[in-house]
Amino acid sequence: MEKTKEKEIGRVAHWYDKIKVAVVKLTGVLKVGDKIKVKRGEEEFEDSVSSMQLDHAPVQSGKKDQEVAIKLSQQAKEGALIFKVE
Repeated sequence: MEKTKEKEIGRVAHWYDKIKVAVVKLTGVLKVGDKIKVKRGEEEFEDSVSSMQLDHAPVQSGKKDQEVAIKLSQQAKEGALIFKVE
C-alpha cells in the first residue's frame, strides 16, 4: 500500500461544536477542495475542505499565518494538527 504524503498545514486554534467548524492557524497554503487529515494523539480522520472563511467572509484559500474557519465532518479538538494529504 502506497503511503500518502502528508504535510503539516496548521493547527486547530478553536473548535465550535454546534456548527462543526474549526478555526485553523495556517502554516502554509490551504485551498477549498484540498484533502486534509486531522490528528490529535491517537485520533485521526480525513476530510476535505468544503468551505472556508476568513473574517466571516467566504474565501477559496488561506495562506501562512492566517486563521481560517473550515467546516469539518467530525470533531477536531483544540491543538489538533491539520495535514494536507497529497
